[in-house]
Amino acid sequence: MRNRPVRMAVWSARHPWSAITGWLLFVILCLGAGIATGSNAATTADFRVGEAGRAEAMATEGGLQRRPTEHVLIRARSGPLDAAAAGSAARELTVRMDKLSEVDSVAAPVRSRDGSALRVTVVLKGPELDGRKNVVPLLEQTAEVAADHPDLVVEETGSPAISKGVNDQRDDDLALSERITLPVTLVILLIVFGSVVMAGVPLLLALSSIAATMGLAMVASHVLPDPGVGTNMILLLGLAVGVDYTLFYLKREREERARAGGRLSPEALVELASATAGRAIVVSGLAVIVSTATLYLATDVIFSSLATGTILVVAVAVVSSLTVLPALLVKIGHRTERRAAKKAARRASRGEPVRTEQVKPENGKVFAALLRPARLHPAITLCVSVVVMLGIAAPALGLKLIDPGKDTFSRDIPAMRVHDRLTAKFPELLVRHEVVTRSTPDRAPQVEQALVELGRRAQADPLFARNAEPPRVRTSTDGRISVLELAVPYPAPSGRAIESLKHLREVYLPATVGGVPGAETAVSGDVARGQDYVKHENSKLPLVIGFLLLLTFVMTVVAFRSVTIALIGVFLNLLSAAAALGALVMVFQGTWAENLLDFDSLGAIASRVPLFLFVILFGLSMDYQVFVVSRIKEARENGMPARTAVLDGIARSAKVVTSAAIVMVTVFAAFVFLHLTEMKQMGFCLAVAVLLDAIIIRMMILPSILTLLGERAWWPLRPRPGTGTADSEAPATLPLQNIV
Repeated sequence: MRNRPVRMAVWSARHPWSAITGWLLFVILCLGAGIATGSNAATTADFRVGEAGRAEAMATEGGLQRRPTEHVLIRARSGPLDAAAAGSAARELTVRMDKLSEVDSVAAPVRSRDGSALRVTVVLKGPELDGRKNVVPLLEQTAEVAADHPDLVVEETGSPAISKGVNDQRDDDLALSERITLPVTLVILLIVFGSVVMAGVPLLLALSSIAATMGLAMVASHVLPDPGVGTNMILLLGLAVGVDYTLFYLKREREERARAGGRLSPEALVELASATAGRAIVVSGLAVIVSTATLYLATDVIFSSLATGTILVVAVAVVSSLTVLPALLVKIGHRTERRAAKKAARRASRGEPVRTEQVKPENGKVFAALLRPARLHPAITLCVSVVVMLGIAAPALGLKLIDPGKDTFSRDIPAMRVHDRLTAKFPELLVRHEVVTRSTPDRAPQVEQALVELGRRAQADPLFARNAEPPRVRTSTDGRISVLELAVPYPAPSGRAIESLKHLREVYLPATVGGVPGAETAVSGDVARGQDYVKHENSKLPLVIGFLLLLTFVMTVVAFRSVTIALIGVFLNLLSAAAALGALVMVFQGTWAENLLDFDSLGAIASRVPLFLFVILFGLSMDYQVFVVSRIKEARENGMPARTAVLDGIARSAKVVTSAAIVMVTVFAAFVFLHLTEMKQMGFCLAVAVLLDAIIIRMMILPSILTLLGERAWWPLRPRPGTGTADSEAPATLPLQNIV
């Protein structure tokens, strides 16, 4: 009873209704607290990094920050544009927009160079990120103007409309992923358990854990602001780990039930299961939590939100497995006993013999076949498997990163299609660099003169857009802050747009504003934001990975008291993560799989994906490592030689680990069907990683390594008395009744 998971399980088993009621109250309280406090959304300031962030902070200081802006494009439905009709529509639109409380200003209409389109620019009130919440009335007015002018096409786009479209699409995608994963997961669980009730328990606990975490995440957002991506991760990992933890516990309880042959009460069976599976769940959950916590070292609002969502949902899933699950198992166990007693009584009344429950084989021929190479030829299996994994990982050496901006969003979003038509007519709206300068008020004329010269030089450069009028310098009322906007007629992720930023920062700025004494200058804009973000992430990568490796090693040493097992775990986790990233690069960085997976290749991988996946994959790999090695350690402590214990432990855990992996693969693979390329990449990489980890790592590489090492795998633990000779002489075989 010294084991806390056992004490929790025993209490829940003895007070099942109290435990069930307590869990329901916990979920309700979490949701209630979240609804009461609301969610604290991240602001523009929370996203600032690097020089671009410094430029935006200076611009905000002078009241010259970027504002949420919409553009209404007016063009002919067919044939040339009727200037009078277009002008009438623009005037009506201006009147309507001016009346909206969300609108700050409406600019005069601007005609495209070829005269085929008219543009009306509308600036909204409030911070940049608030635009997506306030844009709906503007879209409604645009739609009404379009209805009043059927001969014209009047359509709206802009960062607020695009952001709203992305959010709407993400919501639809999440609903689609739920419609895919829930039925498939239920079918898998039905196959595993052969019972609707037992299959429903993991889903019920996973969904209730997700609900509780949603509420807790809202409360946590008041400490760490929510950028709007945490919900995705809670749903993604909540269902995966929630089902997994419950599955491991349920399988162990059924194993103990079959072994007892009806001689133990449901309460006793739960206690036995908690002594092994309960501890493994706690260690596994802590491993995922500790691994994920390293994302905070990236000092990025998105990574912090992802880490918070993951940590909360894993912690809640662990708590549910240790509290309400034992209570449910006891209630189901008593119900099963009553039904069995009634069946036995009916058979006895008919004079039929009483049937006893038969212990079913732990695994089948498939798992025996998968384990056979490691059992018979461990050295060859190890070499071949590692070479295969390294081959899959090889494309990761050509990894290219990109910060996915609006140019990468799905064209299924109406605002994105309008954006393409708008920028085709007005290419100067594609990208803008924002040069921000801070100085003393007496230097304002000198700063303005230098910025005008910078604009003149830029307009003579083919990398920048040539406007009819020179770029205008905006200066704050106190004369301290000045901003110059320069247009670039190339998409933000393109090489020429990136080159224009380099020219601006390294050539034009030092030659102009750089000569003003005491002037501080920085460049922001779409290109600068993306480039500085990738640079920021790359600078944090060694720190995050270093701590990840260290903490994973320490966690494993503490859990299994073996340095060798810890080193093996770190090596296998690195191998699994590298292979998954290699597969990701091979599929998404090229174009050959575009039609197969319905995506437009970016020619690179979204910059947030590798770091996040590396951390999450380490946590999930530790998940399986803990469950498999726990069974091996248990077999070893029960008197088996080390090599035999390896095969016994893996054979006994193979079916449940594979079932859990199939659930995870299903959940993650559903994200491949989403529209956002970044989410597709995450789902694909996670699904591939779990599949490789469950089959190649846990069924081939791990048993091969441990079989070859024998008792040395548990160093510095001393060999058990009498095992040294036995282990060295015992053949590396496993009694077939444990496999077949």
